Amino acid sequence: MDAFEPMPPAWTKSAVHAHEFHCSTCRKTCIEAERVWINRRSPVFLEDYRKKWQEFYQCQCGTVWWAWSSDRPPSELADRDPPRIDFFNPFDDL
Repeated sequence: MDAFEPMPPAWTKSAVHAHEFHCSTCRKTCIEAERVWINRRSPVFLEDYRKKWQEFYQCQCGTVWWAWSSDRPPSELADRDPPRIDFFNPFDDL
């Protein structure tokens, strides 16, 4: 599965718009999807010049759904503190 293929796979043709970011049939999340394709060739520009894309998912139950990337819920990983990286500075010893 290549989410970044330039052309849409055939399975995306039957996709329905999910108004919440999960399968409308069984309510499984995008993480549990069997296939993913992101339509990066046709971004939509928002008022603040950010972009959003259509994200297509084929669920384990067989439903194919899509939602806007901007509708994705925040990740629990975003709340983590970034790892501390110590860089060597040769001038620290002076």
